[in-house]
Amino acid sequence: MRVEIKGSPMPVAICHLADGESIKTEKGAMSWMSPNLDMTTTGGGIGNMMSRAFSGESMFQNIYTAKNGEGMIAMASSFPGEILELDVSQGDIIAQKRAFLACESTVEMSIFFQKKLGTGFFGGEGFIMQKFSGRGKVLLEIDGSIVTYQLKPEQTIMIDTGNLAMMESTCSIDIERVKGAKNMFFGGEGFFNTKITGPGKIWLQTMPANTMAQAISPFLTTAK
Repeated sequence: MRVEIKGSPMPVAICHLADGESIKTEKGAMSWMSPNLDMTTTGGGIGNMMSRAFSGESMFQNIYTAKNGEGMIAMASSFPGEILELDVSQGDIIAQKRAFLACESTVEMSIFFQKKLGTGFFGGEGFIMQKFSGRGKVLLEIDGSIVTYQLKPEQTIMIDTGNLAMMESTCSIDIERVKGAKNMFFGGEGFFNTKITGPGKIWLQTMPANTMAQAISPFLTTAK
């Protein structure tokens, strides 16, 4: 599969499939395609359907297969930000809920549970994230712009709630309470921060969807 990512701040991923090649997409992700793509909607079994529902995705996915020659399918972003093309053959990826856009048929998508109860309650991503493994390419949606860091073993970084877009599975995630009662109640940064420890690569997003919603809500109220 060959991928072109075009446009900003509402990008589109244009995927070129060889004859007989297939791609899995989130329900309703297709924006336009060539007429020789055959679509099949599948749940993949009750277990897979429930896993996708818990991770914030649709219970059903669409599989597009190119017939009688090369095919093309385009999927536009649903939120201002970026679309990233990653190869999970180089290592498993843990991503925020609702990040999935599309992947090759050889990529496995599962749920990733936070191991620590406190991280699930206060870490900003809840108990469940998405895990992508196997081999092949996956396309993921990110809110806002992306900043990446390569953490060394035992190197840590503190992240505000919601700014973690994804990380390699070699990283670990935890929470740390903001120190000082005055800082917690009047600092405007909340009570907890997310703590990521290396080794591994992390992808941080500059404008989480919930942050944008909070930023524009006063203007929507005024408009009424």
